[in-house]
Amino acid sequence: MTYFSLSNESLYTFAISFVAIALVLFTLRIYTQVKARQALAVELAHRDNFALGISYASYLLSLVLIIGYLIDDFSLALMKQTPWKVPLLLVLMLLFVKVGQAIHRKWILSRFNEEKAILKQNVCAALVDSGMLLGNSIVVIGLVNWSQTNSLYSLLVVFVNFLMIQGIFALDSKVREAQFAKFNQGASLQTNFNLENTSIGIRYAGKSLGLALALYAGLASAEYYSGKMVENVFTLAVHCGFMWLAVKAMTRIVLMIVLYKVNTGVEVDQQDNVGIAAVVFCVYCAMGYLLIQFFT
Repeated sequence: MTYFSLSNESLYTFAISFVAIALVLFTLRIYTQVKARQALAVELAHRDNFALGISYASYLLSLVLIIGYLIDDFSLALMKQTPWKVPLLLVLMLLFVKVGQAIHRKWILSRFNEEKAILKQNVCAALVDSGMLLGNSIVVIGLVNWSQTNSLYSLLVVFVNFLMIQGIFALDSKVREAQFAKFNQGASLQTNFNLENTSIGIRYAGKSLGLALALYAGLASAEYYSGKMVENVFTLAVHCGFMWLAVKAMTRIVLMIVLYKVNTGVEVDQQDNVGIAAVVFCVYCAMGYLLIQFFT
């Protein structure tokens, strides 16, 4: 009778994964400590910087998601044949995530300094930044899974489509800002991030994650055309654009049902109602996940 069903290959793969995660997390800790300009333990434990803790946790989750995907996608035999491929893909995926975060910070939310706000213990800023960081991680995994990134040309295709998807993120963010201004007498959403309204941060993060999951569904349902740039960009634009509209429509209908006669805009924007924001967060993520289940 067999009581332990894991194979030696599974144990080796697990060991390699754990070592890789530990090394990358150690590097992340040093990087975060340098950015905070003091010992991370002091910033988190003694200053009780909850915002930095949320940001740090999102980095950890992002790294584990990417490393977990890579280890799951490559067998131990393939790692032995091309030992350079997994580390190279890891570096490239982390670079793409970092580029996506930079685009979000410097372009999409150009009037709001997230890094400075996080160091000032602004929880709203940490939630906004973390939502986009994890969203970009999901999208990068979807892009690599879609193209399999097995040549320099496929890497170029991934980069071009990554920029196209950043355009969708930017457009979605501008729609959110326009809606916020419409229902709050022309007020700026980016300015309100500085007011530390936690519920606005929760809602924004939920919408970012829901959109990222929907885009992953678009990537998973789209066909990859080897050696054809225009066809790939057009196909992903159609699939991801459809998923973006679908997640917004589905979420709107579900929120009308679960929050009947509740003005979510007033509750979140003006009353800082964390409970309502949490419901919105969950509904967006649930609808994004549902699209993945439907179209993958």
